[in-house]
This record gives sequence, structure tokens and C-alpha cells, in this order.
Amino acid sequence: MTDEMLVSLAKEEGFSHAAVVDTADIVFDEAFRPYCAENLCGKFAVNYSCPPDCGTPEEMKNRVLSHKHAIVLQSIWPISDYKDGEAIKKAKGQHNAAGLRLMKKLREEGHPGFMIGSSGCSLCNPCAITEGKPCNFPDMKFSCISAFCIHARKLAESAGMEYDGNGTLALFGLYVCD
Repeated sequence: MTDEMLVSLAKEEGFSHAAVVDTADIVFDEAFRPYCAENLCGKFAVNYSCPPDCGTPEEMKNRVLSHKHAIVLQSIWPISDYKDGEAIKKAKGQHNAAGLRLMKKLREEGHPGFMIGSSGCSLCNPCAITEGKPCNFPDMKFSCISAFCIHARKLAESAGMEYDGNGTLALFGLYVCD
């Protein structure tokens, strides 16, 4: 499948923009991991896809770099107040749902890989980790860009995408594949 076909599939799923990048060009910065520990999303230590259970920054980086390519996925949402947690949560949910649909299609087309979301996995509520059970969806769970310590602004720049805009919320994710 060509890069153009991959981008087209992403747009069919509702992404505003998509671009294929080499994983070697993705910038990682461990300084982002402490944001996870602030637990603003409420998933730190209670979700298999979030720190500390998802892996160390080095393990997460190596997971990405073990693949050759990634499709950078961007969705853009109008927003009047950047403190509107409900609007942001809804946008992230729709962004990640589109990513999961795309992951399913790409896997069916013979492109195995994994998704990196705009927030931590929300396939189960609560996550099975809170009950001491194994993950219900180990092949579908996804971690967020911060857990992977990916520098989102630099990722956007390398993919030729705007990072932020006046009155809009830009969300990013990836599908990492070979």
C-alpha cells in the first residue's frame, strides 16, 4: 500500500490530516513522562497503557523504533475554551475511536502495527488492572503520545501539520507499522 493510500484511508476514518513519516525521524524526549505522573487524565497507575505499567520511556521508544514507518494522525476540533475538559475529552474519544477503526482496517489489509492515541486506552472502564486481572484487549490497547515521550510539536512539524491554532484543538496520534 502506498503512502498516498495510507493517508487516504486515514482521512476516510475522519482525520483532518495524515502523513507517513520514518520512525527514525520521530523526536523523543523523556521530559514529557513526568506529565503522566501529574495524573491530569486520571489514568496514571490505574491503566495498563499508562505509566508506570506501559513500560519505561526507553522501552516505549524502542517499541516505536522497531518499526520503519508511522502514520501521523491529526484531528482538528473547534473549541471556545481550552479549559473545557468535557469538550476535550469528547474530542479525544472521537479521535481515538477513528484511530482504532483505522488500525482494524490496516491490520485487515496486512499492515500489522499498533496505535498511539491522544490519551490513554479507554477500551475498558475501569481498566482490568484495577481488579488485578489481565488486559482484556492486549492487541488493541493503546498508550498516549506522552507515555511514549514523543515530542508532539516536532512530530507535527515533521509531518507538515499545524500544531495549534486560534480557536481550534489539534489532536495527534500515530499508527506505527513497517
